Amino acid sequence: MNVEYFYKAINLAHRAIGLCSPNPRVGCVLVKDDQIIGQGHTQSVGQAHAEVVAIRDAQQRGHDTAGTTAYVTLEPCSHYGRTPPCAHALIVARVARVVVAELDPNPLVAGQGVEKLRAAGIAVEVLPPEHDIAQAAHDLNIGFMTRMMQQRPFTRMKWAQSADGKTALPDGRSQWITGAAARLDGHRWRARADVLVTGIGTVLHDDPQLNVRGVELANQPIKCVVDAWAHTPVHAKVFDEGQVWLVCAQLDEAHPNAGAQAMRLALLEQTHDHLTVVRLPTVVYEGDAHGGDVQGGDVQHERVDLRALWAYFAEQSFNEIHVESGATLNAALLEAGLVDELLMYLAPRVVGAGLPAANFVPSVQLDDLQQAGQWHWLEAQMLGDDMRLRLRKK
Repeated sequence: MNVEYFYKAINLAHRAIGLCSPNPRVGCVLVKDDQIIGQGHTQSVGQAHAEVVAIRDAQQRGHDTAGTTAYVTLEPCSHYGRTPPCAHALIVARVARVVVAELDPNPLVAGQGVEKLRAAGIAVEVLPPEHDIAQAAHDLNIGFMTRMMQQRPFTRMKWAQSADGKTALPDGRSQWITGAAARLDGHRWRARADVLVTGIGTVLHDDPQLNVRGVELANQPIKCVVDAWAHTPVHAKVFDEGQVWLVCAQLDEAHPNAGAQAMRLALLEQTHDHLTVVRLPTVVYEGDAHGGDVQGGDVQHERVDLRALWAYFAEQSFNEIHVESGATLNAALLEAGLVDELLMYLAPRVVGAGLPAANFVPSVQLDDLQQAGQWHWLEAQMLGDDMRLRLRKK
């Protein structure tokens, strides 16, 4: 096995980011006589998968695919969906050997692709899970893997903070703590997501566009604002382009906030035809209210049920959720156990008075530090004057 061919296949798979969801990002390289004769990556939903693209590429170049070795970042599919099975395409192309970085946990595949190839006389090698290439392939599809194995999307929470742990000034303004290199890197991580989530507090304080900029991308992620009482301004920048979901509280007519919420939602829906309103139940919690989620009065301890929202995301077959919000929503999501990975940017500056990354309610207290949630470090990397840190839940 030549690892260089596999790294080429992984680089190809990266080109499927923002293109093929909910399908996995897959790259394929066809090699014959130590030369790459065809290559490809997964196309948009309903279009060709990586193996078929690579076979077509080789044939269009005038190459005979018989006797080739295919390096594939994920097990070839074995079932008929929107497209015919890739395992069958490899058999018809008379490929002699297939090297697979990782098995597909999709119950419709789950080893059946490998079995189909071997039954046709094709030699198949599957890399062990601990192999660096297998791990790189897994990480590229961490959202798809999580959805297949745990029936939920993978959630990454991002924030930028100063050396003294502040993410914003006391009034909530956070633009900009980090430099240009870190901000561009943040957009690359946004590009991986199906949905970008923020809260009403961030919309009111920062008025973000909440899109992917500076990165070539076929499809922008959906923008999702968690706004229980529909306080998002009608001219907020989040509405400038792309699909927007406004997640608000599902209220009956007797609720004290029902009338005002309905009026604001009606105006928003009349103004923006690319807006989808998602109404979900609320939950009541103890302790001081999360500042950005409340509007006073009888609803000060009520907010959208975030677990219900994440269940709704799962129903939509979303693979990756990317959260960029303030201390209020960050704390609520961490308390609910809905975050899988932390993506942090550390800037070499001291802010002094300011807001933390997560503002937990007083009831969330530990008796012992050993009770703290267990995470492990994935990486630390310099980006200009700033540092990127990634942690993942154990």
